[in-house]
Amino acid sequence: MNEDWEQRVLAAWATLDDHPQERAADFRAVIDALAAELPDGSPLGLFERACAWDSTGHSDKAVPLYREALAKGLSEQNGYRGRRAKIQLSSSLRNTGQAEEGVKLLTPELNGPSDELDDAVRATLALCLSSLGRDREGLSLVLGALAPHLPRYQRSMANYARALVAQAD
Repeated sequence: MNEDWEQRVLAAWATLDDHPQERAADFRAVIDALAAELPDGSPLGLFERACAWDSTGHSDKAVPLYREALAKGLSEQNGYRGRRAKIQLSSSLRNTGQAEEGVKLLTPELNGPSDELDDAVRATLALCLSSLGRDREGLSLVLGALAPHLPRYQRSMANYARALVAQAD
């Protein structure tokens, strides 16, 4: 979409915290109106609508929209939003009792191109793993993501992260 539309979407999202839960429908209406400016079935519009449902506490309503956005080529249209959709869908799947599907969706992202969402992939995947009782694997992911950000002990923490899953094997 054009830069004006993108700026209006960013402006709308900047107001999310201005909408208390009892006014969540008002926020979703703003996002719906922006999505309606796009062609019918636009993966970008579906993604923004999914985010709005998700961010207002309705993972169950977000899941089918995320799925549809991805099925209609969101990742090909906008790789960054496609990756966000996978992260957010996995989180929503976890919230709706489908953590195994979240693990299957996010695991390939560990080997995908690196970007600023890498730590979010690992954190969300760790939550999904924890929901499945695979806490050691989840902790390993989180420690591995945290290690490069530490002022000291990066090597030690990275080694501990690897050891957590090596011991499980």
